[in-house]
Amino acid sequence: MLHLLSLVWLACLSLGAYAHDIPSRVTVYAFVKPVGNELTAILRVPMEALSEISFPLRGPGYLQFSEAEFALRDAAQVYITESIHFFENGVELTEKQLQASRVSLPSNRSFTDYDSALANVLSAPLDDSVDLFWRQGVLDVLVTYPIQSEQSDFSVNPELGTLSVETTTVLRFLMPNGAERVFNYRGNPGLVELDPSWYQAGFRFIQMGFLHILDGIDHLLFLFCLVIPLRSIRALIPVVTSFTIAHSITLIGAAFGITPNALWFPPLIETLIALSIVYMAFENIVGAKLEHRWMVTFGFGLVHGFGFSFIFSETMQFAGGHLFSSLLAFNIGVELGQLMVLLLVIPVLHVLFKYFVRERVGTILLSALLAHSAWHWMLERGTTLSQYQLQWPIFDSIFFIALMRWGMMLIISSAVLWVMYELFRRWSLVSAISTYGQRREVEPRN
Repeated sequence: MLHLLSLVWLACLSLGAYAHDIPSRVTVYAFVKPVGNELTAILRVPMEALSEISFPLRGPGYLQFSEAEFALRDAAQVYITESIHFFENGVELTEKQLQASRVSLPSNRSFTDYDSALANVLSAPLDDSVDLFWRQGVLDVLVTYPIQSEQSDFSVNPELGTLSVETTTVLRFLMPNGAERVFNYRGNPGLVELDPSWYQAGFRFIQMGFLHILDGIDHLLFLFCLVIPLRSIRALIPVVTSFTIAHSITLIGAAFGITPNALWFPPLIETLIALSIVYMAFENIVGAKLEHRWMVTFGFGLVHGFGFSFIFSETMQFAGGHLFSSLLAFNIGVELGQLMVLLLVIPVLHVLFKYFVRERVGTILLSALLAHSAWHWMLERGTTLSQYQLQWPIFDSIFFIALMRWGMMLIISSAVLWVMYELFRRWSLVSAISTYGQRREVEPRN
């Protein structure tokens, strides 16, 4: 029994040591450049992420540079070259050549541009007189791939997320025409088109928008609040259309720079999104008139559009040179996600109110549950917002340019609201006349 306990204790110690060796976060820097018939990749990885390699050391843990060549190449192959996959026109580049590997000091700033990074990785190794703890160094690696043409379509599937608990990669793709695409992502983003065509970017952003709706629980709860009292397609058309148009306005506007850069703005929007759920839920509970609910939905849709823009701004780097088409594709994905949710929720609510609970009681219970959750979110997000110190803006040219942009968005929103009001008013009138005519046709038969 004692022997068994000893084995368990040793296993726990080994697991704890292994978990401790994995750094909490690291940042990988990379340059990728196609020239002629060769694709060159230069990467920099913190050596603290290379915990399973035995480096030659001296003294208290200083790296012995003169004897480290084999270990460095081994680390480069195990952790880097086998974990990053490049593709040319959809075909993986499997023939790769590790040209150089070199340890640099953490203060080295050669990765500010491609030429400096290339010169550094090809330079002579550091001298053994340099006292550098191996965990504090950075490993620079130069890898080349034979390609058919520098004008091909290139993509990469980096699987460097296992280097740490949170791995951030900053990748710069230098195009043959001199342009540069900068990507900044966390973990393993999947296949990334380094210079995507418009349809590649569009397909990716449709997926992003669709998945964002399914992952965004606050947006889903807002949709539930809209659906609970309005379960017919006819009643939902004005509300859903209003919400869609409103969040499209602010999403497009934010993509073109109207969003304030202040740190307090995202928590403010998140708090207002929670408030929108609380308001709609309480409106369901008190039984407010729903004829003009689309107007309230329009106002809250403007707020939710800023929430969508925060996600889009993080993924905008994958759009390449197709910002507007990617923006429209992201919005299409959001709408497809909303439509799927509505198609699933409406039949469930019909069955629930028909067979299990009376409609009024069910509306109150479900809305109270949604309000309870959103209320706690609102308080938590409001607490976070209160930690930011609001300051009066500086009345300079930048402020007035931003004010003009907000004014333009306000004018556009007001014009759209007026057009929607006229359309929905006429649509309601036509629906009322049609319903009245059907009743007159039925009455003589009775």
